[in-house]
Amino acid sequence: MNSLQNRNTQPLIEMKIFNNWDIVAKGWYIVCPITEITVNQAKSFIVCGQKILIFRGKDKQVRALDAYCPHLGTDLAIGKVDGNLIRCFFHHWAFDGEGKCQDIPCQASIPAKAKLQAYATAEKYGFIWVYPDSKAPELAEFNELKNKSLVFKYDKAFERNCHHHICMMNGIDAQHLQTVHKLNIKMDLSLHKNQTGNIIDFTLGGEFPQTTFREKIARKILGNYYEYTMRYADGCLGLLTIMKKVKFMPPLYMIYAYTPLASRKTKIQPIYITQKRPGLIGYLISRFLLLMTKLAYYFLRGEDGMIYDNIRYNPNVILNIDEPLVKYMSYVNQLQPSIWSVKN
Repeated sequence: MNSLQNRNTQPLIEMKIFNNWDIVAKGWYIVCPITEITVNQAKSFIVCGQKILIFRGKDKQVRALDAYCPHLGTDLAIGKVDGNLIRCFFHHWAFDGEGKCQDIPCQASIPAKAKLQAYATAEKYGFIWVYPDSKAPELAEFNELKNKSLVFKYDKAFERNCHHHICMMNGIDAQHLQTVHKLNIKMDLSLHKNQTGNIIDFTLGGEFPQTTFREKIARKILGNYYEYTMRYADGCLGLLTIMKKVKFMPPLYMIYAYTPLASRKTKIQPIYITQKRPGLIGYLISRFLLLMTKLAYYFLRGEDGMIYDNIRYNPNVILNIDEPLVKYMSYVNQLQPSIWSVKN
């Protein structure tokens, strides 16, 4: 825990939500692949430190509840799905998807406290997602891909040794493109926030210089001007669009889904996405674009990983070029804490 190091000589700046392990913001978090929960199956998972029961009823709908029975605390996942209810293994109490107890075999009346917290769920991009409230906004999308059939491929998840808010800033740190990746592009920033304030788009663009070999190659392939957008949703999802306005290729799309772990690490799930295209040629084009997205990601991942596995984030000295980072921290600090947050 490097937060406990150098506390006198380099005290950490504490913020309301940003980089705060005690706060879980309202947002969509991955539970498991869709295929892991079949009809009449129940399983419990740890998500952001919360034990969550996921079950799929006979109607094929996925439901999520707090995992422990309110009677004596048995994990409901060892029980069984009964129609669209989950029935506890211990005393056979049955609960619906809203967390309400519908049956107690030993008596007809049901106590008012016989209920559980229910959570909104979504099935998208190959995963079951859960939101730490019973009502939720739509899971974030790319504007260009809305209402279109999609193909996607998810990569192996991995962990980083820092808070996910820190990892997420990688895509908007214009300075590190020069120092780490040797791409000396002067980027201009454009910002757009949605009405509710939970989604913010950072668009950075600039002209490729022609000083280094890497820059000359990039200019030949990508064109004189390069632009990309990072959409942040709820401080836990990053939707990256690269290759915007490129000569010979459509934009490439990728999602980073972040989940804080109890070990004070971050789990990151990469998902590559593109539009589904008709016919054999369309299939091959879509698969090629998914591959190109993966290759572009892997090209930069190793160098970035060295940073975020060896950082004790502490923004004491901020420069003008760090404006996107300041805007991002401000955005995170106005998000809503969820009921999964630790109460002091």
